Amino acid sequence: MNHLKSTLVLCFLFLLSMGLHAQKKETKIELQVVENASSEKVLKRKVAIVRFSNETQYGKGIFYDKENDPMAKQALDNLSNKLASTGKFMLLERSDWDKIAEEGSSGYDKIGADYVIVGSITEFGRKSVGDANLISRSKVQMAEAAVSLRLIDVSSGLIIYSEEAKGEAELKTKSTLGVGGYSDFDATLSDKAISSAISQLVENVINNLMDRPWKAYFLAVDDGDIFITGGASQGISVGDIFRVKEKGKTVKNPQTGIKMELPGKEAGKIKVNFTGGETPETEFSLVQFIEGKIDENNLSNYYIEENK
Repeated sequence: MNHLKSTLVLCFLFLLSMGLHAQKKETKIELQVVENASSEKVLKRKVAIVRFSNETQYGKGIFYDKENDPMAKQALDNLSNKLASTGKFMLLERSDWDKIAEEGSSGYDKIGADYVIVGSITEFGRKSVGDANLISRSKVQMAEAAVSLRLIDVSSGLIIYSEEAKGEAELKTKSTLGVGGYSDFDATLSDKAISSAISQLVENVINNLMDRPWKAYFLAVDDGDIFITGGASQGISVGDIFRVKEKGKTVKNPQTGIKMELPGKEAGKIKVNFTGGETPETEFSLVQFIEGKIDENNLSNYYIEENK
C-alpha cells in the first residue's frame, strides 16, 4: 500500500514538473514574439488634417459659429486619435490652414507635411422609433452620419484617395408591464455615429499612406556637412542608410492636363551620422554619402527614400 502511494506521489510530481516546464517554454516563445514585433522599424509619414467641416444643417441655428462647430471638432479629434494610435504617423496641427491657403492650391507645399487630409460631415440625422401595446413598450433611438475624407499629396497637389462612408448608432429600450428600461434623449449617439463612419475610412487612409514611399529632402550643405529633413521623431536613427534619387522629368499628362513627375533615377546612398532639432518641424539629420554624389548647388532636384 505504501509502495502504491509512493508511486502515485512520484507520478504527480513528474506531471507537475512537466507542466511547469511547458509553461516556461511557452512564456519564452511569447516574449520572443513580442521582441520581434517591437524591433520592426517604421519611418513615420508627416500628416496634417487641415480641415474638418460640418456641411449639414444639423445644429445650425441663428447663433451658429462655423469656427467652433462641435460636430466638426469631434470628428477631427476622432480621426486624429485613430491615426495617432497606430504609431505610424507624425500628426501636425494645421486645422486652421484653410484661412490662409485655398484647398488644392500650391500653398499646401508650405504646410510642412507630406500629406494633408480634408474631411467633412456630409449627412447627419436622428430619429426615434417606438412600439407600444397592452403588454410591452419599446423605443429605439438612432443616429446616422456620413463622413467624406480626401487625402492629398503635398508634392503634387493631387487627391490620391477620396471616399465617403456612413455610420450609425442606436439605443434600444424595452419595458413589459411597466417593468424595464427607459432612456431619455442620448446625446452621445451623435459622436458614436460619426466615429463609426470614420472607422470605416481610417484603414484605407492608413493603407494608402503606408503604400507610398517615405521621403525626406536635402536642407543644406555647410562646410562639407550635409543636412536632410527629418529626425528622431520620424523614426530616423544614427546608422540608417537611405537611397538618394534625382527627380524625374516633369511632363504634362495629355488626358488630364495635369503635370506629373516621371520616376526618379538613383543617385547614391547616404548614412545618418547624427539627428537633432528641438521640435518635429525643426528636426534634421546629418548624413554622409557612402555611394554616389549629387550637385550641391541644386539640392532641390533630389529627394531621399527608404532603403528597402
